[in-house]
Amino acid sequence: MQKLNFNNYTFRFKNSENKVAIFDEIRKKFIILTPEEWVRQHVVRFLLEEKKYPKSHVNVEKIVKINGLNKRYDIVVFKPDGSIFLLVECKAPAVTISQNTFDQIARYNMSLNAIYMMVTNGLNHYFCQMDYEQEKYFFLQDLPEYTTNQ
Repeated sequence: MQKLNFNNYTFRFKNSENKVAIFDEIRKKFIILTPEEWVRQHVVRFLLEEKKYPKSHVNVEKIVKINGLNKRYDIVVFKPDGSIFLLVECKAPAVTISQNTFDQIARYNMSLNAIYMMVTNGLNHYFCQMDYEQEKYFFLQDLPEYTTNQ
C-alpha cells in the first residue's frame, strides 16, 4: 500500500480469500484492505496514538440517516456525554479532496453536530472547527489533543 502522510504505525494483516485484510482495533475484526481502508486505519491510529483519544470514544463506519437516506460515516469520536466531538471523512489517496468532499461531510454533520471535522485522503489532511452560531466552519492547523474536560 501507498505511503501516507502519517507517522509509521504497526498494523496486523492476514490473507483472507486471496485478499489482504487489516485488523481494525475499533471494530475488533479484520477488514479487507482497500486504499480507503488504509487511510481509515491510519486515521484511527493517529487519533489514538497522537491525539490520545480514548478507544472507547471512537466509532468506525456506522450508518447515519441523512435526509431519510442511510449513509455511512467513516469515523466519529464521542465526548463523554455522548455528543459528537469529531467527524472524519476518509477518501482513498487517489481521490482529490474537493468542495464536494466538504459538502458531503457538512451534510453528514447537519445530523451529527460535531464540534470538529477532519477530511483526509491520507496525503492531505484538513481540519475544521464548527461555529454553529455563524453557520460556518473555520480551518485549523491540527486537531486538539484529548483532554478529560472535552
